[in-house]
Amino acid sequence: MRYALSRLGAAFGLVLLLACALAGAQDLAPVPRLAARVNDTSGTLTADQRSRLEEKLAALERAKGAQIAILIVATVKPETVEQYALRVVESWRLGRRGVDDGALLLIAKEDRKLRIEVGYGLEGVLNDATAKRIISETISPRFKQGDFYGGIDAGVDAMIRIVAGEALPAATPAAAEQPVGASDDDRMAIVLFAGVVLVFVVGRFLRAIFGRLFAAGIVGTVAGVIASVLISSLIVGIMAGVVAFVAALVAGQARGGRRGGGGGSSGGITWGGGGGSGGFSDSFSGGGGSFGGGGASGDW
Repeated sequence: MRYALSRLGAAFGLVLLLACALAGAQDLAPVPRLAARVNDTSGTLTADQRSRLEEKLAALERAKGAQIAILIVATVKPETVEQYALRVVESWRLGRRGVDDGALLLIAKEDRKLRIEVGYGLEGVLNDATAKRIISETISPRFKQGDFYGGIDAGVDAMIRIVAGEALPAATPAAAEQPVGASDDDRMAIVLFAGVVLVFVVGRFLRAIFGRLFAAGIVGTVAGVIASVLISSLIVGIMAGVVAFVAALVAGQARGGRRGGGGGSSGGITWGGGGGSGGFSDSFSGGGGSFGGGGASGDW
């Protein structure tokens, strides 16, 4: 009896710990799905302004291969602009793999904060001091006057001039037409694999110890945490957790009634909806570039 209670207490502690982790992830601002070179979730820019910025950034990518993207959000709280920017570039993977020639201009409008995040391959030319100067001398003065498009446009021009003067590996014709959402596909594949292992391998072990319902709760919580961390989305994490919970329940029930013949767990589990290779407004996607926290921040 004492042994059973100790196991129950340990399991409860695990569930509580995972629930706290999921609650912590819930507080973070989500990273938007990479949809274009200019991503404005705040409604700051008009369609024409976005189009003009897109054309400039696309022209740079065709000529040099480097990728610069813009993200405007309302707030990055409770994180700092540096923490949030790093989460964005780790998700978007701007720049070419191995060249690491990506950069992000992030504006948190309600926080009155902005940051230029720079990939490893551009840190020599678009270094911290240069990025700081672009923010303080070019972007922030215009933002203080309420001219957000003017500040972004001038800042992007300054970044393009600097990157265009850097000796980078030649751009290939496919540089601006990379497969869309490759990194998202990788993450979804990991979530799917983890879900199958949790439901059919770990869940079977947990059911033998704690019973079907409690085991399903543990599986669902773990799956939700994994999905929310990998996809950087609380909604996806909740959906994955619910699907895993139900799947674990069904798998346990089917296993219990397997001698009657029809296994209810043979119809595959669908996670998150249809892959990440569709739904972008164009063919733009990150190329697999890496970032190490280089760049500069400012305000207005």
